[in-house]
Amino acid sequence: MGLRCTITQTTATTGGIMSVPADLQVMGINGAVVDLDGTVYRGGTVLDGASDGVERLRSAGLSLLFFSNNPTRDGSRYVDHLANLGVDAKPGEACSSGDVTTRYLRRNHADEEVLFVGSDGLREQLVAADLSLTEDPGAADVLLGSWTPSFGYQDMNAALQAVDEETTFLGTDPDRTFPRENGGLEPGSGAIIESLAATVGQAPDAILGKPSDPALSFATDRLGVPAGECLIIGDRLDTDLAMGAGAGMTTVLVLTGVTDRADVADSEGQPDYIVDSLGDIDDVLAAIVD
Repeated sequence: MGLRCTITQTTATTGGIMSVPADLQVMGINGAVVDLDGTVYRGGTVLDGASDGVERLRSAGLSLLFFSNNPTRDGSRYVDHLANLGVDAKPGEACSSGDVTTRYLRRNHADEEVLFVGSDGLREQLVAADLSLTEDPGAADVLLGSWTPSFGYQDMNAALQAVDEETTFLGTDPDRTFPRENGGLEPGSGAIIESLAATVGQAPDAILGKPSDPALSFATDRLGVPAGECLIIGDRLDTDLAMGAGAGMTTVLVLTGVTDRADVADSEGQPDYIVDSLGDIDDVLAAIVD
């Protein structure tokens, strides 16, 4: 199935007016990866037009995957969260950097001891995957850093005692900040991982959320759609859009999160499309059809 637009109304874009004929089909666009924080919602509030934007993508015949770099929930919990917010999300249509991290550890460090710095939500995911967590820095084979509101000196000290030349150092995602519900930013996983890196004196061996190769592989496996046949829609140039651009996806930046037009002007990588919000995704569909 290709991209199918059934929108008949005229829509305004930054370049003028576009009219989308009914039932036009563009071959080669079959899926969409949609970020959550700053794209669909901020905190517990759905952004204006976001639910309609999701429905536009769905009615266009695209397979959807909601993908958050916030590791505190797994995909099934994000589906529930979206449903509670009134956003149509079906089982299997969401994932997070927590899912990516869990799969990576299962594939590469299944029998190793993990010293974990992160949230209770991610800890539950790791335990459910039968991964072995240790509180003893001397027993750790892997140091895993992630977001937690309780991060502090004891975490840095444990990491320092754990890391040597044989220890694998991993992070869940690079997001240094995430948007608050009522505006402004809070520190994210990236801030904690960078603090751990400064403490132990080395960069992580891998950071597993968007835009990493493990994250891309997880997304395309879940969608069942090659990267070159996907849109990626998000608010971050350095994660959402970087992953998409590197894989040949069509990239769509929304301005409801951490990125504004001034950031785009200063960026080496340029989105294929910029829209004010997910609710304006009709403009992108119209441009692709056109």
